[in-house]
Amino acid sequence: MGRETQGFAALPPSQRQLAAGIGALHRWSRIHSAEGRAAGTAPAREARRRRLEQQADPDGLLSPKELEAAVDRLSRAHMRKAALASAKARAARKRVA
Repeated sequence: MGRETQGFAALPPSQRQLAAGIGALHRWSRIHSAEGRAAGTAPAREARRRRLEQQADPDGLLSPKELEAAVDRLSRAHMRKAALASAKARAARKRVA
């Protein structure tokens, strides 16, 4: 029997999402300071920044100041895209209700 059919991976996606959420809540319940939360999310923030830098300047031609500005714009565009998707989802739920 392969790993993909055992444990967490064997759960259907909806159950896997719930199980992951439970684990996240348990983890963050043990971290009580803002510094601890920041340290816990630092690797993800750094990875996101590297990915945005790669998108903004795949050839490495921008100056640090230009790169910072481009990353900021990409980050803001990402947040607006998420807000748009959220608004569309809310509107769709309202139409169904």
